[in-house]
Order: sequence, then C-alpha cells, then structure tokens
Amino acid sequence: MNTGRRPQTRLGSLLAALAITGASLLLGLPAHADEPSAGAAPATKEAPRVDLVLDVSGSMREADIQGKSRISVAQQSLNEVIDALPAETEFGIRTLGATYPGNDKTQGCQDTKQLYPVGRTDKVEAKTAVATLRPTGFTPIGLALRGAAQDLGKGETTRRVVLITDGEDTCTPPDPCDVARELASQGIHLVVDTLGLAHDDKTRQQLLCIANATGGTYTDVRTQEQLTDKVKQLVDRSNDTYTVTPVKTTGTDKCENAPVLAPGVYTDREKFSEHRVYKVPVKSGQELRASVSVALDRPVARDYGVLLQATSAAGQELVRGTDAGSGRTDVVSTGLRWSTNDSKGYVTASPTATSSAKPETTVCLVVSNSLAPQTGVLADPGLPLELTVDLASSSPAPEGAAMGLGRGWILLLTLTLAGLAFGLVFGWIARWRISVWREN
Repeated sequence: MNTGRRPQTRLGSLLAALAITGASLLLGLPAHADEPSAGAAPATKEAPRVDLVLDVSGSMREADIQGKSRISVAQQSLNEVIDALPAETEFGIRTLGATYPGNDKTQGCQDTKQLYPVGRTDKVEAKTAVATLRPTGFTPIGLALRGAAQDLGKGETTRRVVLITDGEDTCTPPDPCDVARELASQGIHLVVDTLGLAHDDKTRQQLLCIANATGGTYTDVRTQEQLTDKVKQLVDRSNDTYTVTPVKTTGTDKCENAPVLAPGVYTDREKFSEHRVYKVPVKSGQELRASVSVALDRPVARDYGVLLQATSAAGQELVRGTDAGSGRTDVVSTGLRWSTNDSKGYVTASPTATSSAKPETTVCLVVSNSLAPQTGVLADPGLPLELTVDLASSSPAPEGAAMGLGRGWILLLTLTLAGLAFGLVFGWIARWRISVWREN
C-alpha cells in the first residue's frame, strides 16, 4: 500500500492495512450532522460467522471454466477455503438445487438445505460433504438466502453470506433481490457477497442487486484461482471486522453539513469520481487516526486511485493519504494521522469551546476517488467504502529536520574522528612490531 502522509498509517485490516482496523477500535454511535458524537460501546466477543451458499443446479455441469465443470471448480475452491479457515471462524455450507432430480418445479423450488451447519469446522467432514455434491435441480436463490439468514442467527456483529451461482433464480417468487432487501431491513447485520460463474447480463444484474441491497460485493468469476482467492478474502474480511459492526452513515459534498463521526467504523457508498466529506472533532492533545477502504464490487477501468484528506473547516489541507491500483485487487485502502501539535495556526477551535474546556478542532475528512466504470457497468449505486476513525493521545512531535540533520553530522564527524584515531594507533603499532622484528 502506498500511503503518503505527513508523519503514516487498511485497516487493516480491512481495514493497519485497511489502516487502524476496526478490531482495535471502539464502536461509535451513529453519527448525525447536528449532534455531537458520544462515547463508544465496547466491542463484542462473538465469533465471526460465514455461511457459503452453493448453487448445485443442473447448469453447474457446464465445463466452461478452464476446461473444467463449474461444480468441480467450485468443489476444489471450497476444499482450499476449508483448509485455510481461521480457527475462530464459524463456517457453514448451504446448497440449492442439490437434491431434487425431477421436473416438478413446485417441489424443485423448495430444494435448499444445510449441507454443513454453521459452527467450528471439522475440515475432513466438511470436505467430505462437499465431495458428495452432484449438479441436480432448480435454482431457488431467494429461498436459500432466507435459509442462510436462519443458519447464521442474529447477533450484534456482522454475519456474512457468500453466494456462488452460475445463473439467475429460476424459482421466483420470492425474488432474491426482494429477499435481500427484506433481510437488510430487519437490521440483523447480514451482508451478502455474490460470485457469478456465468457472465450473462441477467445473472449479473440480479447478483449485483442482491449485493447492493445488503452492502456486499459482486465478483464476476473467470478462473478457479480467482474463485478461491475471493472466497478466502471474504472469509478473512469477516474474521478481521467481526468485532465491530460498521455504522451506516452518509457523507456530504461540503464540510459544513457533513455528519459528525465518533471513534468507530462506518460504511457509506461513493459514486465514481466523487468526494465524500465527514467531520471529526479533535481536542487539544489528541491525534486523529483515520483509514478508508473502497471495495471494487464491479469492473473498473485500470489505473485509479483513492485519496483521504484531513482539512480544516476552512478547506486548508492538513495531511493526506493516497493509494493507487491497477485492477489486480478488489479493495483500495489508505490512511492518515494528524494531531493538534501539527497545526500551523490556521485551524480554528470550535466556537462552542469555553475558556475552562480544552479547545476543540473540527477536522474534515474528505474521501475522493479517481475510479471509472468499464463499458456497460452500472454507475449506481456507489461503491461501498469503509471508514475507520480513532482518536488517541497525540505522540510527541517529531524533531525538526534541521535538528535531525545536525545530529546526523555530529554522528558522522564522531565516527570519522574515531576511525582516524584507530588508523593512527593501528599504524603506529604495526610500525613498532616491524622494527622489533628487524632488530631480532
């Protein structure tokens, strides 16, 4: 990650690599533009939970992925994902279209079942269950999503559904996009990520709709390696961020009416080449640490960048972090750090601060991107972003360049003199030994 910043950071993660990750932060209360931020609640201790929904309908027999059938590619990828599962992740598998071989659509559209229950994974049992799958029936995606939500249960942390399919739902109703909206409206912290093994427009539009409705991502899968890497990444993402459920917020185009953010993790959507602004109050002696990750949930043009700026309320830039991409990753992240010690006098304190209270600086966080969609790709809704905000006691200001340079010259001079003295002494001893040798 290439981050340029004045003193440095994904998150990591997400988000220190997606920078100051959610797992180490406290969850802030929802932000409102007209209300001050409040204290944060402690992170929960629930385990990350992931349910993988696999399409085993008849069309999965097609052998069009590097000469292999879609089902064999999915099975091999799942085996590698199961082998790499983190110990703390509770993982399950649900199938659709895997058991009913007949032509009765009414019966076939009820064909979804839990292949392996969500929980701590016996890897041998899970892989054995996957090996038994054979492409069979219909494609009841909507019903399978409802089943996956039941598999994962409710809780305070985000649950993740990973849907792998090669076609659109053949059993509507219920329409899977309506089901996704229904699940999102229940407030059960459920994110659905979709991976498409077929590449027709109808399937792509449906899978995009499902992902968009829940804040998830869509990936157009072309190779087995891509499928394996993506599913592993989604499992890891659940593992990285499960202790904090991001708060939904909406950035604005100007700082004056931007939402006020407390320390925490936030989600938003940003359109292509857009600016999103948020406000963070920073007290004297505090250091602001922020990071942003933008998920590329649809094909984008190559050579792009994401910029995170901290500015004063008047618009002067305080510090920035940048990251550039070339299309080989599906998340772009950057971060920054800034404290009131870095102020050059042009940042004004909050007008509400009293003489007995510590002055408060309003810092505007600006998220920008230079992304552009590939031909035929929908621009709406915007790309999902995750913003992490933390406030810590500020570190001592780094010494000035002049002082550091002066100390460097002193060290260099000291080493030079020491080397010269050592050389003189060594030379004197050598000459003395030679003269003694000649005398003897």
